[in-house]
Amino acid sequence: MYAVVGCSNCGALWLVSDPDSSKTAQCQRCGKTHQTRKLKRFFASDDRNAAREARAALLAKKHGDADAFADVDHVADLEAQLDESGIDDAEYLAGVGLDPDRVAAAGDVSGGSSRSRDKIVRAAVEQADRPTEDDILAYAVDHGVPADAARTLLEKLRQHGEVSESGGRYRLL
Repeated sequence: MYAVVGCSNCGALWLVSDPDSSKTAQCQRCGKTHQTRKLKRFFASDDRNAAREARAALLAKKHGDADAFADVDHVADLEAQLDESGIDDAEYLAGVGLDPDRVAAAGDVSGGSSRSRDKIVRAAVEQADRPTEDDILAYAVDHGVPADAARTLLEKLRQHGEVSESGGRYRLL
């Protein structure tokens, strides 16, 4: 089941999947945590696309665009049109005078698949048994992540409960 719910703090509308099984939901706009059972449900359906369509209609009405929304295709149809429209990356690069193969090769500096900064910081935590922040930062810097960015990512991982820190030592949870 999917429900379109609204934030009592900022008025944002979002989808909650299986609202009866979760106790809380957090507004993506303002960050307020709500008890799911107390959230106002504007629409509920077993079909995710129907719930998305209802949310889109509510947002259009909220912003005074209900008439224009009525003339637009279903959200799922719009996504399909979006996927079919435009040009792909290779066509764009060739159109501006760049060789798509050389651009792809230039992006592959490791000789294999490149890793995101997040994955590099996670690997830094995994690479040693209970590493310190300095160990993690050194590993990240050696793998192309700036120290400040690595420190920020490590803190975000800790805040989200994906990494724990005890006595200056880190581990993935």
